[in-house]
Amino acid sequence: MSSNSPTTQGSADSSSAIPQNTSRPAFHPSRILLFGCLAIIGAAVDLWSKAAVFNWRGLPGQRDVYWVIEGYFGIETAVNIGAVFGIGAGKGLIFAAISVVALIAILIWLFWFGAAESAWLTFALGCITGGIIGNLYDRMGMWWQPDYPEAWSSGVRDWILWQASDQWKWPNFNIADSLLVTGAIMLFVQSVFFPPASMLPASTADDSKQGSSNED
Repeated sequence: MSSNSPTTQGSADSSSAIPQNTSRPAFHPSRILLFGCLAIIGAAVDLWSKAAVFNWRGLPGQRDVYWVIEGYFGIETAVNIGAVFGIGAGKGLIFAAISVVALIAILIWLFWFGAAESAWLTFALGCITGGIIGNLYDRMGMWWQPDYPEAWSSGVRDWILWQASDQWKWPNFNIADSLLVTGAIMLFVQSVFFPPASMLPASTADDSKQGSSNED
């Protein structure tokens, strides 16, 4: 009987050493509201603006540029059948599939792995999600009509024109693109200037933790 006691005690000690808390990171419910509002409002404004401008200015080539600032900033309808700068023309459905995967990854990162603890990340990913939804709508051909060119069936509607001169023009874009760029810039700033402790060298992370404990 006595010979079995150490084994029992060792088992109890080893089991108690195993972390029992396997719950997901907690975040404030306001993060869900922030993310949802940015995603829904961003996508809604993008889709409304595309429909309004195309109804006003017509399909690409039907009307000349409407200049807001002559020679620099204007409104001109266009359809991008590729991705950035027209890369991957005709592969719209592939980009749509990538968009769906990206949406799923964002939701998992935010609400499973706890990125929603950060208001900055929540805002950035909310902007990106709104942009993805806005362009995904177009990629899925939800705006396309049978009398339009077949190539447009998975194209994205653009209408914002910016140029430095007639020789230096930026490809037309839309509000969804602007949301994507805003979110990407915020993620870049986060990764460069405010990286999480897990991304820092061990000595830097230890110093950071020590500094935090000293402040407490």
